[in-house]
Amino acid sequence: MAAAIAWLVIALAACFATVAAIWVGGMARANILQQHVQQFTLETDALASDINRALVSRLNAVKASAAMLRTDAGSDTPRALHTVFDELQSIYPEFEWIGLADATGKVVAANAGLREGSNVAEQPWLLQGLKGPWIGNVKSEASLNEKPHPVREDEPRRFVDMAAPVRNSKGRVVGVVTAHLSWRWASAYAQRLSETLYPENPVHAMVLNREGVVLVGPDTFQGKRWSGVAVNDKVLADAKPATLKDGTPGFVSAFERLPGGQVVLVARAGMDVNNELKALGWRVQFIEPATRAYRRANALWMHILLVSLGTGGFIALLGVLVARRLARRLTDLTRSVEAVGKDDTSHIEVASGSDEVVRLGVAFADVLGALQVERSKLRTLSAELEQRVAIRTREVERLAEESRYAAIVRERLKIARDLHDTLAHSMMAMLAEVRLLRKLHVHDPGALSDELAHAEQVAHQGLKAARAAITQMRFNAVRDVGLGAALADAIKLFSERTGLAVDFISEPRAASFADERAETVFRIAEEALRNVERHAMASRVRVGLRDVGEGALELSIDDDGVGFDPYTSHSGHYGLVGMQEQAQLIGAELTIKSTPNEGTNLRLALRTEPDLRP
Repeated sequence: MAAAIAWLVIALAACFATVAAIWVGGMARANILQQHVQQFTLETDALASDINRALVSRLNAVKASAAMLRTDAGSDTPRALHTVFDELQSIYPEFEWIGLADATGKVVAANAGLREGSNVAEQPWLLQGLKGPWIGNVKSEASLNEKPHPVREDEPRRFVDMAAPVRNSKGRVVGVVTAHLSWRWASAYAQRLSETLYPENPVHAMVLNREGVVLVGPDTFQGKRWSGVAVNDKVLADAKPATLKDGTPGFVSAFERLPGGQVVLVARAGMDVNNELKALGWRVQFIEPATRAYRRANALWMHILLVSLGTGGFIALLGVLVARRLARRLTDLTRSVEAVGKDDTSHIEVASGSDEVVRLGVAFADVLGALQVERSKLRTLSAELEQRVAIRTREVERLAEESRYAAIVRERLKIARDLHDTLAHSMMAMLAEVRLLRKLHVHDPGALSDELAHAEQVAHQGLKAARAAITQMRFNAVRDVGLGAALADAIKLFSERTGLAVDFISEPRAASFADERAETVFRIAEEALRNVERHAMASRVRVGLRDVGEGALELSIDDDGVGFDPYTSHSGHYGLVGMQEQAQLIGAELTIKSTPNEGTNLRLALRTEPDLRP
């Protein structure tokens, strides 16, 4: 039992520790992952804000340069214009070139990339710059000369145009200052911010345009449309996108599956600090492999699991020690009880104290004392019972002897009835023939020959009846075919032998009766038919075998013969007495009604099933 309790404590502690570890660890894992995703989203917002500020500062520098040129375009000397452009480029070296064009599109001055005197009236930066400050979409590098150099198909798009209108003293737009910003600066800037936020495991920073094409990012994604597919994750199922200042929904971090099968955590933030950037529809995006995002959460979950299992193991060990200490007293009690069971001792040793084991030992001792008293009483009772059994055995042997004698008597009566039904009838017929022959021998010797032939026939019939009786003793046709079929065969032979018309009605349930009582009913019916044949002088006989319900059947035999007085005794004739005896043996009720010259009616009622009525 101590081992069973110890294993039970260990199992319970292990189950509790495992369930607690899975439950608490799962919650902690989800919380850590949610915190990581929130931090990831905030850092994406921070990167977007930094890039926003960087672009806005450069656009403001272009605006400042345009404000410094508040004169008619081209009125300043080219040297003075170049000085302004060089100073701007020294502050922001990522500007590939800076130029000034008048309202007609003629390039007035440029430090590189533009040819002075060329016409750029069709360039987007000029058309948009005449309307106000403008930042253009990233495009492939190409010379803005009249004959631009061809662009390689595999060269990434890494440039963006900025433009600001130049107004004269009257506020009329007379030109446009433009700057060509190298996007290599943005790539380096985004990656530097990523390394600053994640010094150990830098994530990938990207900038996507309105159509989802990667403008800035790793070479694997550069210039391609972002094609990540959202993956359902319960941790982020309740996350809702933040609402931007203009009321439009922002972006929400999510796990996405890339075409190659890799799952990454994606966080996006819009660049909408001012109207110029908002019009671009650019988005900043951080991506991180899902395995890295789950790493910290899984590590915490594993830590909680190990701590829980360790704590559960310690509790289980402590519980085992306590259980063994508590079970020791129970073990001693068990040994004492086993010793009593083996008859090694006659009393149970009860320990001192008042705990459950002591109370259990006291209860066992009380039960043992009561059992010992009962055992003594049982021994006395057993001796008395043995004496009574001996007396009853002798009585049963006597009754068995009487039962065997009763069986022999019943068999003798049966043989007597069979002899009466066969040999006695045949002998009576033979005796009648012999008396007739003696009279013929004296009075009519000529008729002696015919009567001898008739006597021979009677002898054959008697022999045949005797053989049939012997056959019935050896074989039981009623048991084989049922009472109804046996009666039908007997009635057929009776009708052929006597020439009488017999109406036989047999109901199926009564006809199927075939136990040992059915044979007795059949013999009573045979005796009744023989009496009709010999004494009734009837012209018609009706036999019925019916099911009267409630587990009972009825045999009826009626004839239209001369009848007789059933209350008058006939010395030497035992037919009616035999039928009554046979009916009593099987518990049947036999009724015979007859009146001289009015026929005879026989009724035999027998219950074939036990009477279950209350």
